[in-house]
Amino acid sequence: MSHKLYAAPLSLYSGKARAYLDWKGIDYDEVLASGDVYKEIIVPAVGRPVIPVLETDDGQIVQDTTCIIDYFEQSNGGLSVYPDTAKQKLVALLLESFGDEWLVIPAMHYRWNYNEEWVYGEFGATAAPDASREEQLVIGRGVGANFKGFCPILGINPETIPAIEASYEALLADLDAHFAVHDYLLGSRPSIGDYGLIGPLYAHLYRDPASGEIMKRLAPRVAAWVERMVDVKEPLTGEFLADDQIPETLVPVLERMMAEQVPFLQKTADLLKTWSATNQDAELPRVLGMAEFTIEGVKGQRIAPPFSLWMLQRARDHYQGLDDTNKAGVDGFLSSIKDAKGFQDFAEGPSLVFENFKLSIS
Repeated sequence: MSHKLYAAPLSLYSGKARAYLDWKGIDYDEVLASGDVYKEIIVPAVGRPVIPVLETDDGQIVQDTTCIIDYFEQSNGGLSVYPDTAKQKLVALLLESFGDEWLVIPAMHYRWNYNEEWVYGEFGATAAPDASREEQLVIGRGVGANFKGFCPILGINPETIPAIEASYEALLADLDAHFAVHDYLLGSRPSIGDYGLIGPLYAHLYRDPASGEIMKRLAPRVAAWVERMVDVKEPLTGEFLADDQIPETLVPVLERMMAEQVPFLQKTADLLKTWSATNQDAELPRVLGMAEFTIEGVKGQRIAPPFSLWMLQRARDHYQGLDDTNKAGVDGFLSSIKDAKGFQDFAEGPSLVFENFKLSIS
């Protein structure tokens, strides 16, 4: 019995899991997450309709892409997507968080403001693969409307859209310059940071046709990186750069994260502190409220999910666990990153743990 990945082509996080499994050389079968699969398998196992979900060859259920990756990193050994040096591991963890939790903003904007009609068909084909094209479009409009409805609460509106597009196009330019020199973020081997970025940059921003045209036109080397990531030619190959090097071409990408995402996460952490002070025995909500963010000088409001803090906590745990020598080296590197003090001095709330398919305060 091989592993089973319950997933869908249009799913952002399915793209992340699939790319990793292919590079790791895992024997798995992908099962389309149709309406019946959600009803009969995913919701009974996990408690809510979410993908991707992995069913291991011995019947374990693993949910969340980071957990799926870590499951195989621990059980399969071999070449790892986690660098074992201080700076590279930190950068990889930071960029996983940036891709997973922040680039969902441009991913959702471009999907629903550039590809809406096309994606309704995709939702219908996923939910009801055996239905006619006309029936799939009807079903897709019903299912897709729920996802389109997330745009306003993600801070996507007429006031913020020009800034979201400017930021995304600048990010594409920075990544295009990087991939002119390196096959992946940190050398010739993909890291956990590459897998954080591939979710939004593949499933929404490359695969959706209008978004894909924009990427291929503005950043052909980013498109080529996407193709390397999702069409794995040589699994379990490549090396990270020697001597814990961080390419200078990644500095603008990290500075974008420090300017846009980290201040928003600090506001989210502050909300968590306030919530936890009066809700010690309550189940942690999936959203703590609304928090302000700034992109390209434009302010907006969006939902503040504690899960984003768990993702940043992975990088913070690595940073705080460094010995004095490595910490000094990392701090020296961070001193070259504008606004990195927000990460270094991040005022954390309660520690979080993700287990049994849900997030809670540890």
